Amino acid sequence: MGKTLLSTHGLKAFYGDAQALFGIDFHLDEGEVVAIIGANGAGKSTLLKSLTGLVAVPAPAVCLHGQPIGGLPPGEIVRRGLAMVPEGRRLFPSLSVEENLRMGALAGRQGPWTLERLFQMFPILKEKRRNPSGALSGGQQQMVAIGRALMSNPQILLCDELSLGLAPIVIREIYAALPTFTAEGLTVVVVEQDVSLAQQVSQRVVCLQEGVVSLEGRSNALTREQISEAYFGLSTAEAH
Repeated sequence: MGKTLLSTHGLKAFYGDAQALFGIDFHLDEGEVVAIIGANGAGKSTLLKSLTGLVAVPAPAVCLHGQPIGGLPPGEIVRRGLAMVPEGRRLFPSLSVEENLRMGALAGRQGPWTLERLFQMFPILKEKRRNPSGALSGGQQQMVAIGRALMSNPQILLCDELSLGLAPIVIREIYAALPTFTAEGLTVVVVEQDVSLAQQVSQRVVCLQEGVVSLEGRSNALTREQISEAYFGLSTAEAH
């Protein structure tokens, strides 16, 4: 695996007085796909928000290329090469598909991702480029959200719950694009509720439970029992 691009060091995160993350040590190596799993409220989305500046954390708690970036404004973090596909997509519904995609290019980074490249990957978006994004299906909106992030030409793509609310056939289509991303040199993090899907699409799995890392390992080496224990905090035997 390549060198470490991104790392967290004793990362703690708060919403007001409520603590959501309790000392997370996490790393992301160049070119890998890492899946983050865990029950609702485990801290998955908070971790991504901490990486992207949406939740303020101390500067040394998050490092990109060894440089502290914790607490920088989200726009600055995008300009440094991190982009997020947020949970729920968060498109501008009154803007057209193309206008939403062009928002991603405002970061001003150079790279392989252009409108034409995205239209090759997701032809339906070219067909609907003039349509308001709010008029699209959920799967098509998710493609726009991914495309908008890619248009910033990031080094690291953070995907929060890509499959949420989508039909299985659409989920397969979206995840089928992952190898294309990594072939272009992207490093990818996917937060995913479907554990077996998370293992299929990643090289490494990190499980969070109540704001701490409860398990980490190679995706193809972790057993169902290990994941169940880390996910719920109890063994398979105790679960029955």
